[in-house]
Amino acid sequence: MRTARVGLRVSAGQRRRCFGLLVSAGDVWACVLDVNRWRRQRGLRPIVGYQALCRELSAAGPGTFGELNTVGARSVLRRYRDAWFATAKRRKDGEETARYPRRKRGLMPVRYYHGTFTLDGRRLRLPTGRGCASLWVRLDRPVPYEAGQVRSVTLVAEGGRLFVDVTAEVPITAYPPEREPDPGRVAGVDPGLIHPFAVAGPDGEGLVVSGRAIRAEAHLHLKDTKHRRRTVSRRPPKPGQAGSRRWRKYRARQREVEARHRRRVRQAQHEAAKTVVDWAAARRVGTLVVGDPRGVLALKAGRRHHQRVQAWRVGYLIRCLTDKAEQAGIDLVLVDERGTSSTCPTCRQRVPKPKNRNFTCIRCGFSGHRDLVGGANIARRRPGGTITTNMFPVVITHRRAGRHLSGAGRSRRDPRRSPHHGTAPGVPWPAVARPTRSGESLAHHSEDQPTPPPQRGKR
Repeated sequence: MRTARVGLRVSAGQRRRCFGLLVSAGDVWACVLDVNRWRRQRGLRPIVGYQALCRELSAAGPGTFGELNTVGARSVLRRYRDAWFATAKRRKDGEETARYPRRKRGLMPVRYYHGTFTLDGRRLRLPTGRGCASLWVRLDRPVPYEAGQVRSVTLVAEGGRLFVDVTAEVPITAYPPEREPDPGRVAGVDPGLIHPFAVAGPDGEGLVVSGRAIRAEAHLHLKDTKHRRRTVSRRPPKPGQAGSRRWRKYRARQREVEARHRRRVRQAQHEAAKTVVDWAAARRVGTLVVGDPRGVLALKAGRRHHQRVQAWRVGYLIRCLTDKAEQAGIDLVLVDERGTSSTCPTCRQRVPKPKNRNFTCIRCGFSGHRDLVGGANIARRRPGGTITTNMFPVVITHRRAGRHLSGAGRSRRDPRRSPHHGTAPGVPWPAVARPTRSGESLAHHSEDQPTPPPQRGKR
């Protein structure tokens, strides 16, 4: 199952009706929370089963939630059921910090399943309640799946914009004879902050995907957010006071910027995962052994490290890799990566973890890329089977993720950077052409040209 997010091109009336559906779905969510809170106060068991929740919805009567029909309301009930039972399982496993759904939401995604909507090219009909006019919307780009593969569509809002998540059932990639992935060929994947993926594969080959553009995007977004907060720190409304128009516009702009940042990072992480899967499929790698670093996320290491880890989003990164590996017919195994970046792949001895990208063993003299060292050690931790990664990669392929990000290259400079960031002193970049009079050169008006010393005897 694959999901693609497609934007909507709607008129003012269509936009109002779509947001009305999302608000009605939020009302359904709030009603379920209120009902279970009242039952808990009276000592009764909560209503969490899907059938029981549907009976409560039927008892509410038609037209209770505006244009939202039964299919859309039941999708919210399914979401509540899944969240409640997932929390119950986590608490049963000993995770006492897991909490049941209790927070209300103004906008709630609405999902429509196959047979309840109509998809005709770039036109989509969303079902509405009985007696309401049909709601046809237009997509801003074609759906990347065939019409027969689409199983559901989900109406969502992010940063004040409307999207549709199209979920389709796609077949596993078919390969020519003797070119399909071999489960016996194993590659180790080491996730990281600077390099999202470092892969140590068989036959002495390796792959390093650089994520410096993603890290720069997160850094510049944080810097821009802090500056924006300092600017409006004296203008927020007081507690209990209604917000002004300026404050509402600031909040809308803030949500828009946050949504754009999340979209940019998500696309870059998908590009990194696709690069790894394509590289593995071209070398007939059938098993990816991925180190799971999520065990260190709860460690207290200071606010700066916590900020970097939060911007890392390693869980979503692993989900992207799992999704694309499943479609390519490649198995993915998660293992513990503790100590892999500080263990020599040759003599198997622990060494002090280096602070830079170069790993050097003080016992046998081995030297190599630290992230690839971690990938080679992770590949050996595959439970069972024959490991073909017996040596450190010799041929290393370098790729970059996030070329769409502003500032990834000199041709698309991020406007949030300082004017002379990363340039030689006294050399402005990019050069800005200044208007000149006819017959005069541009250098004549440049402020960066050195002033010639005055001649003696002349003013």
